[in-house]
Amino acid sequence: MPVRPIPRKYGNKKVEADGHIFDSKREERYYQELKYRKMAGEITDIKIQPEYELQSRFKVGKNTIRPITYIADFEITLKGGKKQVIDVKGFKTKDYRIKRKLFLFKYPDVEFLEVK
Repeated sequence: MPVRPIPRKYGNKKVEADGHIFDSKREERYYQELKYRKMAGEITDIKIQPEYELQSRFKVGKNTIRPITYIADFEITLKGGKKQVIDVKGFKTKDYRIKRKLFLFKYPDVEFLEVK
């Protein structure tokens, strides 16, 4: 019997571009837009899937509690040096909503953008 691929939870399909794997076609298209903006000189740097620590690791008795991290889709640096963190979203999970709030609290100087 042939093996059927397991459908993705939110219906998105992984896409590869420039050696990077993106979680959806929408995310890959946005990456192409960012590359164009970089070629135009509007953006000086693009980071793909940068990770941010929202809460440090800590101990409770003998147990070590792992840190809470957030992995954004992109971080860009604009021509003037301002940083923007971008998340391409089709569906906002409960975890995402909580991590977004923690990110906004811990990194108030970084502009956070959601792209639909």
